[in-house]
Amino acid sequence: MSLILCIETGTDICSVGIARDGEIVSLRESDEGRDHAKKVAVFVDELLRETGVAPDELDAVAVGKGPGSYTGLRIGVSFAKGLCYGLNIPLVAVGSLDALAEVAVEDHEAGIIDAERWGDAILCPMVDARRMEVYTRLYDAAGRPVSDVAAEIVTEESFAEVRKERPLVIFGNGAAKCREVLSDAVYVNVVPSARGLARLAQRCLSDGETEDIAYFEPFYLKDFVVIPSKKRLL
Repeated sequence: MSLILCIETGTDICSVGIARDGEIVSLRESDEGRDHAKKVAVFVDELLRETGVAPDELDAVAVGKGPGSYTGLRIGVSFAKGLCYGLNIPLVAVGSLDALAEVAVEDHEAGIIDAERWGDAILCPMVDARRMEVYTRLYDAAGRPVSDVAAEIVTEESFAEVRKERPLVIFGNGAAKCREVLSDAVYVNVVPSARGLARLAQRCLSDGETEDIAYFEPFYLKDFVVIPSKKRLL
């Protein structure tokens, strides 16, 4: 039996869960702005108390590694690494788009999503990268990746070849702004969640796919750009 603490903070949503053998048993989430630094530790404490799990009973910590918000990813990864150091347990990193696609698959399995021709669909999770750009990756209906992770400026021509032959299902916090441009795509309400990490993290842990805690960094995809302030300092 494996107990894994799952942390996803790469978007506006702060989500923390405890998974047993790949299934979430308790979850805390908030979409009330980007105050993840305040909430993630509180959520972890609440979950441990609720489930009766002692910190030293955890077998690993899993974290969404990105791409996503620079600050959100730093908070989640830093907190996860600190726990792993303190508890001397492995760190598992899961691609945030992989986890988002997993949430969509689970929601469909649970009957929450009812999209026509799901079995033929290409899943397209989208994480907002500002303006009309999104971080994305394509998956089949079972959540298996069929493309690389990319930063896509969405236009009417985006994913044109896919859309000609198969339903394109878009979701995530970057999808709403693309609905009019990709008018033939199927939009479903799926958001990032720690529950998307549970099964993927269990597979990684079982296969021995863990990270070097000292050197692991989030997957930003693009360099973080600092824009100098135009204000004059006196």
